[in-house]
Amino acid sequence: MNRLVKSRSYSLLQRLSSPQRSLLTNTTYRTMSSTKNATATANRRLNTTAQWLQPKRQMSTTPSHQVIAAAEQSQAEVLHRKNLGVREFVLNRPAKMNALNTNMVRAILPELKSWEKSDLAKIIVIKSEPGVAFCAGGDVKAVVDYASAGEHEKAAEFFKEEYQVDHFISTLETPFVSIMDGVTMGGGVGLSVHAPFRIATENTLFAMPETKIGFFPDVGGSFFLSRLDGQLGVYLGLTGKRLKAADVLYSGVATHYVPSSRLPALEARLAELDNPTHDIVNGAIEEFSGELEEEAAFSLGGDVRAAIDRCFKFDNMKDIVDAVKKEEQHPSTAAWAQETLKYLNSMSPTSLKVTLQQIRSGATLTIAQCFKMEFHLLQKFLTGHDFKEGVYKTLVHRGQKSEWQPASLDQVDDKSIKADYFNAPSPLTLQMISNKDFKQYPHRKYMLPTEEDIKQVVTGEAADVGNYALTRDEIVDYLVRDRKGKQGVKQKVAEVLLRKTKVLENEEGQTLKWVY
Repeated sequence: MNRLVKSRSYSLLQRLSSPQRSLLTNTTYRTMSSTKNATATANRRLNTTAQWLQPKRQMSTTPSHQVIAAAEQSQAEVLHRKNLGVREFVLNRPAKMNALNTNMVRAILPELKSWEKSDLAKIIVIKSEPGVAFCAGGDVKAVVDYASAGEHEKAAEFFKEEYQVDHFISTLETPFVSIMDGVTMGGGVGLSVHAPFRIATENTLFAMPETKIGFFPDVGGSFFLSRLDGQLGVYLGLTGKRLKAADVLYSGVATHYVPSSRLPALEARLAELDNPTHDIVNGAIEEFSGELEEEAAFSLGGDVRAAIDRCFKFDNMKDIVDAVKKEEQHPSTAAWAQETLKYLNSMSPTSLKVTLQQIRSGATLTIAQCFKMEFHLLQKFLTGHDFKEGVYKTLVHRGQKSEWQPASLDQVDDKSIKADYFNAPSPLTLQMISNKDFKQYPHRKYMLPTEEDIKQVVTGEAADVGNYALTRDEIVDYLVRDRKGKQGVKQKVAEVLLRKTKVLENEEGQTLKWVY
């Protein structure tokens, strides 16, 4: 039997192209050590190889009208692909870094509805054609052009349809996988961050930089940013700080970290799954996860992470800025404080104050309520000065300094922000396609444990822990088991325990106490 498997493997490998042989032989992922699982893995790779070969055998007999259709689709800005039970959206606007426009949104929504209803569509994947970007944001220049011409309703139409797609993704019953391989900002975050499975790679560059263009972190930012650990979401929303690679996982934005070289094999694995549940999809992705012992620690961990919570806990921008200035006096946070002040000083003062209020409000709202609040807010920005100024100076006439109106935080009245942006009525309202709603993401268990999850283990509130104080190693082991050996759990838990607990010496040894 072993000789037969080896013979078939060699024969199939010889018929592959060089890139395919390289991908198949170089792609590695963790497997169980038993003979049964090893044989299953070998057969799985053979099946994948056979699938790669199949299109080549059919190529010479493909009708000419199908070739023409394929050529036309290659020019489409969103490609639709099928592979057994997997349905894929492939963003294909590389010249614009896959910036999302109305046509792209309209190319996604009908298929998304259809696939959600179809028994043949087992898993939905969204990704981009290979390049530097997954999706670098929304095509805001077109929006601002409409707004500048007084066509505010037409400008708002893009956001309405975009938000409907983003919300619909968050409510899907079909497992949805977003592959954020490249730049992922703004509109690209909206397409990915509400999915139950969010894959970051070494190429991922995440940011919500809207305050830099005189806007606010929309696409559900009021929901997902307010649910990140501590004040991390407020910090990311106000500063537009960029996160790279494994940092996207540690922050809670991504659920998995997979090296880009493993993505083709992962996609082939997903296509093989029969009747996949969310748990099965999670397990399949985890097979290909990167070994994070080889990656850098969370760049916003330790003293910087503690400073973020100290500084961004306030409900007004003056107190936040004053707190950041104090951090300049501490050697371990001075560089971070200087960078943060540079970010804040370059952003629209109006955007900063709206964003802070937006994220604070979002913490108590449902996801649908958050999108509706954001649709209300954007209509205010379409008629204001800073959004147009920021887009033209930052994205069109690159390098020019934006002239904000008002120009400084002390010139922006907090009461006026609430009255003019949050309380004043807007002409248009947002209706969701799905009537499903929630206050917490329903698939949180596929993420790394949150600080709240870790706290409950330390304090004994978690199931099966009881009133016994645990040591550091016992807490790490508990959470690794709870997440079924998930990559990244050990690293995140260790960082949180170091920052949020103190050691107690007692008869049980060195147990931990949570520091509030």
